[in-house]
Amino acid sequence: MWKGEEKQGDIHVGTAAPDPDHTSRTIAPMIAHLRGTLLAKHPNQAIVETHGVGYDVVISVPTFSEMPGAGSEVALHIHTHVREDALSLYGFLRLAEKKLFEKLLTVSGIGPKLAITILSGMPADEMITAIRDGDVARLTRIPGIGKKTAERMVLELRDKLPAPAGAAEVSAAQASPVEEDVISALVNLGYQRAAAEKALRSIALIAKNATTAAPAASFEVLFREALGVLSK
Repeated sequence: MWKGEEKQGDIHVGTAAPDPDHTSRTIAPMIAHLRGTLLAKHPNQAIVETHGVGYDVVISVPTFSEMPGAGSEVALHIHTHVREDALSLYGFLRLAEKKLFEKLLTVSGIGPKLAITILSGMPADEMITAIRDGDVARLTRIPGIGKKTAERMVLELRDKLPAPAGAAEVSAAQASPVEEDVISALVNLGYQRAAAEKALRSIALIAKNATTAAPAASFEVLFREALGVLSK
């Protein structure tokens, strides 16, 4: 268990609670956030100096692209990966990217190096959409991702990822009562909620672009239209 976070200078660390049963090895404090001077950066690596110590941090291409130049101050959200023979730091400018990285680590067969490769191979919002929509073909376009890995990503993460920020999604908070009834009916038929919501978004977009305003669709009409979209 983690007791919480403590701050030591410009390094935030999480501290491990004592193990009352003494059944596990003592865990050293984990670095969770790092602020300092950026000494060097490469597409997969950054060197950050804090209090005279240079930390070698593995980064993704999106983080590299958004980083300032060498000599500037930089702050990174850190995931510390510990193995018996090594301690590696993975850094992210955006907390959302770190959280997605940690979600990827929960997928069987995906380790830190592959997770960084995945984040570097497709924009985060596009990847989340592909996973939620079960778009295996799009995921396999990421270098290093085969069909089986893509299928595991969809199976294990589809219902665990939030909609991308800014997405015009029909959700329980936004859907009308009729739309929510349609979503529930489609889920009961075996469709994933994300797919049902996507179908309703498509129908709403078509209606919005129509030249003449149409009255609000009934449950039966909306349900049939959604089935039609899902069957394509």
